[in-house]
Amino acid sequence: MGTLQYNNKEHKFLEKVISYDDRLAPLFIRNTLYSLIPEGTKHIYVVGIGSNLISGDSLGPFVGTLLRNTYPNHLTVLGNLEYPMDATTIVPEISRHAFPKNSFVISIDSVLGSVDFVNSIVLRRGPMKPGLGLGQNLPPIGDCSVMGVVLTNDAVLGSGLLYTNLHLIYTMATNIAKGISLAVRQFFHYPSDQPLLHVI
Repeated sequence: MGTLQYNNKEHKFLEKVISYDDRLAPLFIRNTLYSLIPEGTKHIYVVGIGSNLISGDSLGPFVGTLLRNTYPNHLTVLGNLEYPMDATTIVPEISRHAFPKNSFVISIDSVLGSVDFVNSIVLRRGPMKPGLGLGQNLPPIGDCSVMGVVLTNDAVLGSGLLYTNLHLIYTMATNIAKGISLAVRQFFHYPSDQPLLHVI
């Protein structure tokens, strides 16, 4: 659970703000990610940050589950609903994975933000700073951050996160997963009829 910081200094890093239920959200996410992936990238990693025990913090694991086993030659997913990357596991798990040269890392997490951004998906150039919303100091992760703004900064976390609408989380997760899948499919020239998600 991070916090979306938005001020004049950081404005230039915000690439796209998308309503969580926009029917074109996957295409907007694909276009933005495709523009951020450097030429020569050989592999993409998705780090789904969050908990499988708290609905408001489950966005990252949901996306990880939806993308698992999709394009295995070019996409590796760390963090899903079965094996989440939460505050207790993220440091040891990331330390076990040395991201190779010519890879691109996309971090995904639920975040708190201003009322203007609640129920939005925000893409940002640069790493995710997980745990800020819960007062934790965890290392930054990723070359690009995909954030689902689920609550305002002044929300009462004890109850707000536990009772976050799962329809909101699932819709965000599905749109993000489809957008990432479309970006991978386009970047690595997979055929257009390749399935976007591999859900069992």
